[in-house]
This record gives sequence, structure tokens and C-alpha cells, in this order.
Amino acid sequence: MTWDELDAHLDGVPGTVSAYLGRLGAGPTWTRHADATHYAASTMKAAVLVALHRAAEAGALDLDAPVPVRNEFDSALPGAPRFSCARHYDNDEAVWDRVGDSASLRWLAHRMIVRSSNLATNLVIGHVGLPAVAEVWALAGARHSVTGRGIEDFAARDAGITNLVTAADLAALLGALAAGAHTPGPLAPPAACAAMLDVLFAQEHREDLAAGLPEGTRIAHKNGWVRGVRHGAGVVFPDDAPPYAIVVCTTTDLADGGPTGEEAEDDACRLIARISAAAWAGRHDL
Repeated sequence: MTWDELDAHLDGVPGTVSAYLGRLGAGPTWTRHADATHYAASTMKAAVLVALHRAAEAGALDLDAPVPVRNEFDSALPGAPRFSCARHYDNDEAVWDRVGDSASLRWLAHRMIVRSSNLATNLVIGHVGLPAVAEVWALAGARHSVTGRGIEDFAARDAGITNLVTAADLAALLGALAAGAHTPGPLAPPAACAAMLDVLFAQEHREDLAAGLPEGTRIAHKNGWVRGVRHGAGVVFPDDAPPYAIVVCTTTDLADGGPTGEEAEDDACRLIARISAAAWAGRHDL
């Protein structure tokens, strides 16, 4: 299937499907509505991960020091009451089992990515701050993505404070992180970038981009989903071709996995997997 044929097929999908595909450092081979904004869902957690490691590199935080695990957070809306996460809406009982106890920021960041824990995400944001996340997007060259609030901060949401991403911005962020593991870049020193990539390689939710790849293919990725939204963003490392960034963002009724955040191989997952498979088939020509 050519990219024009893929575009024609996606024209028939309800809603908005955005995509970015290209080798690292070489610009895109194929894009589709790459600057269209989508609700970020959990893809914003990749920027939170980078903000945490940048704070650690600056000496502001110790990744291995224990911090309290609590379920109460300041709202991004000035004057709003503090908010909490709903346990049934999360993906990781391991973090909830620590409530009232402590955990290291490194462990919380790992659970934030590999299990997409909302509670862990808000705890990390509480230590790095939303301005630090905004700085990550800016350093990566993102043009439209915004992380305005934590997860389940409904007062802020209702006031119009939201989290947005684009396919191009997610590709810029993850591409900079992957490139930075080998060459000093804007986000963090190579060792820190490599450590963050290792977390993204360990992603346990593999029902979209990873499902379109041969078993065992290395992909550093983060996905996100709520009802009506399904995104997959990653960097694929083939053994026989240069690494490439692939991002697919969908705002569509096909994303019917439900609001609980549990894994669900819905039609949006299968669509993203098909696009990932097409990219893999064309990896030598990107």
C-alpha cells in the first residue's frame, strides 16, 4: 500500500486520524494532519518523564529518595479545591498499594509509563511542576502541545485547562529523546536519555503500535486512551534499517475502549496497528 493509498483509506475513518512517520534526523516520509491537536490522554506522560529526569540532572530531585504516596493534589485552577484520583480509573494496583507509605520517584516514573498509572503521574507532576513539563515541550521543538493539568483535575478541565498533543510534536519529543541517547541534545545528557528510553522500551500496553510489528521488535513508546481517543507514539529500532519515529493520533468513535483505562483491543487499536505494520513494511524506504 502506498502512502497515498493509506491516506485515501484513512479518509473514510470517522473523526480525525493524524500521523507522522520518518527516520530520526531525516524529517518525515509521510504525515497526515500532523499538526492537528488531540486531547493528549496518557501520551503527555512521556513529557513528564523527561521533566523528572531533567530535574534530577539539575540536582533538584533525587530519583531514588523515598517520597510520600498520597492521593491528594493541587488543582491547576487557582483557588480550586484539591483533587484526587479514582482507583477504578487507574491501571496499576501496585501504586495504589503504596498509598499511605512511600516510593521512589524512579519507581513511580516507571509505573507511570509501563502501566500508565494516573496516580503515579500526578505524584511525579507534584514534584516537578507543570512549568517544567512545558519547558520539555519547548526544548523538543513542539509547536502546539500543552500539558496544562494533572490527570482527573476536573475543576481545571471544566475551566478549559487541558492537555493537548499533535503527532508532529510527539514525534519531535520522542525523536529528540532517542537521538539524545547517542549525541548530546536539548533534553538531557546521553545517559539520562538512554535511561528514559529503557523505561519506554518496557511499556506493557502493546495493543496498538507494537501489535503491528514482528514479535521482539524493539520499540520505545507511550500510548494513551480514553473513550473517543486512542494514540500511539514511539521510535522503532529495526535490526536491518535505521530507527524511525511513528506517531498515530486518533480522535474517533472507533476508540471504544471505555473510560476505565483498561487495555482494550478496539477498532482504533487495530487501525493504529495496521498503520504501524505498513510503516514496518516500508522501513527500508523511509
